[in-house]
Amino acid sequence: MMNHTLKNQCKVSPGTIISGKWHLQNYSIIKELGYGANGVVYLAKHKNTRVALKMSDNGMSITSEVNVLKSFAKVQGPGALGPSLLDVDDWVSDQGRVSFYVMEYIQGPDFLSFLQEKGKSWTSVLFLQLLNDLVQLHENGWVFGDLKPENLIVTGPPPKIRCIDVGGTTIQGRAIKEFTEFYDRGYWGLGSRKAEPSYDLFAVAMIMINTAYPKRFSKTSGGISQLQESVKQKTELLKFEKVILKALQGHYSHAKQMRADLFDSLVEKKAAPPPLRTFATANNAATQTQRKNTSGGQSPSRRAYRRKRKKSGWLEFLFIAVVLGILYAWYTFNNLP
Repeated sequence: MMNHTLKNQCKVSPGTIISGKWHLQNYSIIKELGYGANGVVYLAKHKNTRVALKMSDNGMSITSEVNVLKSFAKVQGPGALGPSLLDVDDWVSDQGRVSFYVMEYIQGPDFLSFLQEKGKSWTSVLFLQLLNDLVQLHENGWVFGDLKPENLIVTGPPPKIRCIDVGGTTIQGRAIKEFTEFYDRGYWGLGSRKAEPSYDLFAVAMIMINTAYPKRFSKTSGGISQLQESVKQKTELLKFEKVILKALQGHYSHAKQMRADLFDSLVEKKAAPPPLRTFATANNAATQTQRKNTSGGQSPSRRAYRRKRKKSGWLEFLFIAVVLGILYAWYTFNNLP
């Protein structure tokens, strides 16, 4: 939460005209969208376009967030995880000078509202998409930090996850600037608040849990035991259990790893149990396998693994394409006028 002094200084009424000192652009305030530790965000109108305007008396905070938005645009281009940056300036009011920046206004329901309205069949597709965006963000040296459903908006069609608040985004290696307890591994006693990819991936796992517990839940015993039990109590989370638990315990150092495991959990099928074999048959098979390995041949399990990895790229592409096609057709049909 931001302090009351900053809140009052940045408090403006609908209809107020924010005039940039340097770029001479005017923005008419429509309403407040929200506020946090480093400023207040407003919906504003510039000419005939709606924009989001964030103001703060902390110039360093504004500079940091502007750098994040520039980095997003550089790495991901149009439609990046974060909003597009439109303007950066100062506004001189009766209460003094206030720094502000203007960004693209991203419209749509938040993450959990979208799933509630459109169905949880979208869950896996959206998480694969989010993890893909985090891959690019992390590879550019940033950690999102305050990752939570309220900061994620689903635009479209076709549905695409976008972020509306980059205030918690932190350079890797530093301390996390902003966090929300439920999604913070430090709160659960499962890691530090150092900005590293595993911090974001813990938050992704908590968002996955959040989809089954829309109202969240309170910390009791804390630690992995409470979170593991919460996963086991929800049928829809069991298929992601291994992925969630690995992320909660910090076993992923890269978003690519979590994304690959999530994809595998979606496409893998339970293998039929092998036929019963006598001891003699099993012993003979083991002897033959040993001979093949001794003679330099690869074991069936190794060959199968290599074939699986070789095909994984095409399988992932085809799976996502098919799922998106079906879901998009359903989405379009249900949104016809």
